[in-house]
Amino acid sequence: MVLPLQTVPIVGMELEPFLVLAITALAGGAFGAALGALPSFVFTGFVVFLGEGLAILQSEVGELPSVPNGELAVGITGVIGFGAITGPHIAFAGGVAASAYVGKKYPEMSPKGWDYHLGKNITEAYGTKPDILAVGAVFGLLGMLISQLSSGLGLPTDGIALSVFLTALIARAVFGYPIIGKPAGDGYFDMGPFEREEPREQADDVPEPNAGRLAVEPWLPHQYKWPGVAAIGVVGGLLGGYIWLQTGSIFLGYGISAMSLLFLNLGVAKIPVTHHLTLLGSVGAVIAMPMVGSTLVALLAAGALGAVTGVVGEASQRIFYAHSGTHVDPPAMSIAAVMLVIGICYLLGLLPNAGYLGL
Repeated sequence: MVLPLQTVPIVGMELEPFLVLAITALAGGAFGAALGALPSFVFTGFVVFLGEGLAILQSEVGELPSVPNGELAVGITGVIGFGAITGPHIAFAGGVAASAYVGKKYPEMSPKGWDYHLGKNITEAYGTKPDILAVGAVFGLLGMLISQLSSGLGLPTDGIALSVFLTALIARAVFGYPIIGKPAGDGYFDMGPFEREEPREQADDVPEPNAGRLAVEPWLPHQYKWPGVAAIGVVGGLLGGYIWLQTGSIFLGYGISAMSLLFLNLGVAKIPVTHHLTLLGSVGAVIAMPMVGSTLVALLAAGALGAVTGVVGEASQRIFYAHSGTHVDPPAMSIAAVMLVIGICYLLGLLPNAGYLGL
C-alpha cells in the first residue's frame, strides 16, 4: 500500500540510497521464495500488526523525547511491513514468481494430492535452492521498481497492490504460461467444471506430470460462490471499519487478517482470506465519516465497500486466476481496482479524501 510518508522516490535519488534499496529488495524477494509466498505474507501481517499497535500506543502515551509522534508506525509498518523486507510487492511477489518457476522447472516437486498446477502452490517453502532464490530476488527487485514508479507517476491507486498484480502477469509471460488462459466451461465466469471435478483435457501449457489437473481452478474452493463472497465481504468490511473508528488505524485490520492466514497455510480448512476486505472496510469508514458525521453510517459504508471489494476480487480471480497455471492474487487485484476508482473520484472532487493514498 502506498503510504505518503514511506514513499522513496527513485527519480533524483542518489546512487548509494538507491543501491541500498535495490539490494534489500533483491534479498526480500529471495526471502519470499525461501519461505514461500503465503508464509512471507503472514510475516507481513505480524509486522504491520506490530507497527500499528505501537502507533496506537504512542498516540495514547504521547510524543516520546527521541521518537517524533507517528515515527514508530512509519518505521515498522511502512519501511518493513510494506517495505523491502516483507512488502507484498517484494517478498510475496518473489514467492509467487518462484512458484511459477518451480511449476515449469521442477514438476516433480508437486505435493501429493495437489490437483492444481504446481505454479499455484504458494504455501510451500523452497528453502535454499540457488536458482529458485534468484528468481525470487529478481522479481522482488522488479516489484519494488514497479511500486516506486507507480508512486513517482502519481497513479491514483495502491502501488503495492498494482505491483503484486503486474509481477504475477510478468512471471507468467517469462516462464511460458498463458497470460489468462482458455476457459473450460461457458466463459471465464463459469465455475461449473470445477464443481463437477472435470480434469483438463489437454495440458499444452504445462509440463506433462500436471496433465490431469482440474479444468478450472478457483482461487479458494471454499470462497468463490457469490453469496458467500459478498457475505464475508460485509463481515470483513465492518470489522475493518470498526477498527479504524476505534483506533484510527487503517492498516490494523489488514494486519490481523494477514496474520489469520497462518492457519490457512497450516491446512485449517475454510479459513477465509479477508485482508483486502478489512483494508477497504477501513477506507470506506475513512471516506464516509467526514461526509456523514455518523459512526453508524460510516460503519455501514465500511461493510458495503467490503462487499464490493469481495465481489471485485472474485470477478478478477475468475478472469485472471482460474484458467492459467500460476497464482495471480485476487486480493491485490481488487485492492488496486477499488482504490483506483476511489482515487479517481477523489481527484474529480467527488470524495472528501482518498483513504490512505497520498494524493
